[in-house]
Formats: sequence, structure tokens, C-alpha cells
Amino acid sequence: MAGYITHYTGEVTIDGNPIPRKGFDSVQLIFQHPEKTMNPKWKMEKVLRESWILPQDLKDTFGLKDSWLTRWPSELSGGELQRFSILRALNPETKFIIADEISTMLDAVTQVQIWEALIKHCKANNIGILAVSHDKDLLEVVCDEILYFNEINKI
Repeated sequence: MAGYITHYTGEVTIDGNPIPRKGFDSVQLIFQHPEKTMNPKWKMEKVLRESWILPQDLKDTFGLKDSWLTRWPSELSGGELQRFSILRALNPETKFIIADEISTMLDAVTQVQIWEALIKHCKANNIGILAVSHDKDLLEVVCDEILYFNEINKI
């Protein structure tokens, strides 16, 4: 869905339309390890601007501090970097997010804050979320529907 695999059979669509693969990709994949997705030679403001310029209210919602914008990725914690990853993915052109274990490195309180903010924003902007996790309790809270991979053949 996110365009990383280009040779496949079948069709991937959003709302019945093919996913455009030129320019900004409307399907965004947020990885478990944000430190591996950021250019270590860029300060955090440039990391964000690679996608878009965020409004202050969205930064505030996700707890992103302006002082972090002048730092290097290596100067921030995993949780702080994950906030940048999520916000970078919330470009106004995003239609779908694949959230791959995005909160496993976070404490329980931060997990709740991040997921609540993400779900609220996505619902308000008609953005779909595919949450991938081993944490069944988390999935019970954040998902409308759960599909277990070991049950796919039974469908």
C-alpha cells in the first residue's frame, strides 16, 4: 500500500481509485523505529518540512516542542522522534496511514496521548489507519475492527 513493493499482482485502491505514485504518496507508513527514518544530518525542522509546514495547533496537540526543531535526531528520545514521524505523515494529502508498532517504545501514558491525538486527527480529516501491533490490549482500544494474520486463510 505504501509503495515500497512495486512488483505485485492485483490492485491496491483507496475508495475505489488507484493510489497515485507520483509526488507525495497519499499512503504513509509510520515505522516502529523513527530514528531509522530520519536523516541524521538534518535538524528536525528540515525533517518536518520535507513533508509539509505544520500548523502550531497540530504541534501542540502532539506535544511537539518548538525547541526540538533546532535539534539533531540524535538529540531526541525515541518518543520525541516518533512524534515527528507521525506529524510528518499527517500531510494534508495523506489519505491512509499504516501505523507499524508506532507506540511500542513509549510508556503507557504517552501511548494513550499519541493514539488519542492520531485517531482524533484522522477521523476529523477522513484518514484511514491500519494499526499493526502485537499488543492485543492496545488494538482492542484503538481499533474499530481487528484482523489477526493467522486467521486470514479462514476468510
